[in-house]
Amino acid sequence: MEQHAHTGDARHDPASTSYLAALVANALHAHRSGHFEQAAPLYQEALAIDPIHTEALHYYGVLQHQRRDHAAAADLLDHALLLEPADAVCWSNRGLVAAALGRHEEALQCYGQALHLQPDFADARNNLGVTLQARGDLEGAAQQYRQALGLNPSLVDAHLNLGTALTKLERHDEALACYEQALSLDPHSADAYFNAGNALTAKGDSAAAIAHFRRAIELRPAFANAHINLGSAVGKLGEYAEAEQHYRRAVALKPNPTNLVCLGGSLGAQGRVDEEEVFYRRALELDPGYVDAHQNLAWARLKRGDYTQGWAEFAKRWRPHDYAAIAIEGVPEWHGEPLEGRAILLVGDQGFGDQMQFLRYAHVLAELGATVDVCVREPLLPLAQRVPGVHRAWRIGQAEGRYDFWAPLMSVPSCVRTELSTIPANVPYLFADEAKLDLWRGRVEKAAGSRRKIGLVWAGSPTFGNDRYRSMRFEDLAPLASLDDVAWFSLQKGPSQAQLADAPDNALPRDFTAELHDFTDTAALVMNLDLVIAVDTGVAHLTGALGKPVWVMLPANSDWRWLEHRTDSPWYPTARLFRQAALGDWAPVVENVAQALRHEPSSPRLHHESVLPQ
Repeated sequence: MEQHAHTGDARHDPASTSYLAALVANALHAHRSGHFEQAAPLYQEALAIDPIHTEALHYYGVLQHQRRDHAAAADLLDHALLLEPADAVCWSNRGLVAAALGRHEEALQCYGQALHLQPDFADARNNLGVTLQARGDLEGAAQQYRQALGLNPSLVDAHLNLGTALTKLERHDEALACYEQALSLDPHSADAYFNAGNALTAKGDSAAAIAHFRRAIELRPAFANAHINLGSAVGKLGEYAEAEQHYRRAVALKPNPTNLVCLGGSLGAQGRVDEEEVFYRRALELDPGYVDAHQNLAWARLKRGDYTQGWAEFAKRWRPHDYAAIAIEGVPEWHGEPLEGRAILLVGDQGFGDQMQFLRYAHVLAELGATVDVCVREPLLPLAQRVPGVHRAWRIGQAEGRYDFWAPLMSVPSCVRTELSTIPANVPYLFADEAKLDLWRGRVEKAAGSRRKIGLVWAGSPTFGNDRYRSMRFEDLAPLASLDDVAWFSLQKGPSQAQLADAPDNALPRDFTAELHDFTDTAALVMNLDLVIAVDTGVAHLTGALGKPVWVMLPANSDWRWLEHRTDSPWYPTARLFRQAALGDWAPVVENVAQALRHEPSSPRLHHESVLPQ
């Protein structure tokens, strides 16, 4: 956001001596050249000679504002305006100082006075827009920027500011046009490239955004925010090592909590858990309430098995707008109070896999005497209705009835003080529909004959932040095709299902996924298999919660819930974990899975019957 302070157009005071005039002229020259340390003593000497020299008062005030001594700037500009109240430029600069002090109403009055004195004052219009935008009036701000550009189409700051307002209004194409216009006027504007990169990011054009951020950094190597946004853009593509380098540069330039957390996150994304925590803790030293640092520190501690501190940090993870989106108005949040005879609503606050994992806690709270209702995403509703301990299940946002408490589903472990040794791991707690079980049984047996029946999931949703590394391609599973005694079944939904079109005929699994309309269909098919082999997706959680054997193939930067180094999971007793040694290298993992299937042929045939609770 750019506001424009004037440091030019010095007026000649006929009453001044030639020496005084030279002093002020030299001060202004040094000031305009950015040599503040040279300009300041010249202004001071001029004011020692003539304490009511309005030009010296005015521009020394501007200098103090630029040096961030806004209180001193206000005093100097107020003195100048007492002497020359018709100076529109001084009123506009006084508005800048008021805005810097957080006095937006005062700033608006100053800009209004400047425009009253000089209606065609484009810079004052631009500054007025900035203050309106700071107050949240984006439409009003955009109107002022447009008026400023009508007065002076070459005002680069107004093009940039209009683009920023339009970006916040999610009018990204219009914003890009503003930035392109700014670049046509100033091809070396790092701010224009940076802002255009942000608009392109919002439009989903990652490649163009990255190019714009890189150009902004070329023009201004010490542009900390451009390093951060470039790091985030390449990080979303899974280029965590490059992201780390940009975050390190940003931290060196500006070690604020946001930049520190980004750096820590890039290390964690590379599986470098030993290194990431220090940056979250440093961020919390600077801002003890910084929620992103609490969130990332929670994940790091939980991954290391420190559930005491991990859940405590996890409870502090909420940004206000995230929390407001799920909070139940008029109902107090539960923090561990006695539940005997109370009604509580558990609200799903993360993805499908998270909700499936933590629905187990309905039974825990029911055992404490509560009547437990749950709110989940609609595709999970039929499964949630059958979970032990659940009284009623609702779609998120549709719950009815009176409740004594509500709680985010993933906050319950913290409230009941879950440790590794006390994880409620009784499976199954999700159950397939009996009619659908019978429907799939004959089809699966016919397709498999006497062979082992194994389901496959090789990819998750491409919108997931770590999908590049948690997912693989179907062709990566090729070594499994050599196992003759296995009938493979695809459980893969989403865009990656199309990879089967390019697979050789001898490697094609049976593909019934077009008939898997919701999780109850998938659950029924899974219950008719001997084993599911999956990457870290909702199907892995579903299989584990159904009590069926599941082998989970994990990237080197695996999610917190799978802990570190273990080949088993305290959350899912029927799970076996196969881990990457090097990020992105699936070949050894798939070979280990193939070897396990060759040498442990009886293991997948363990049957865990899914019986509905009475």
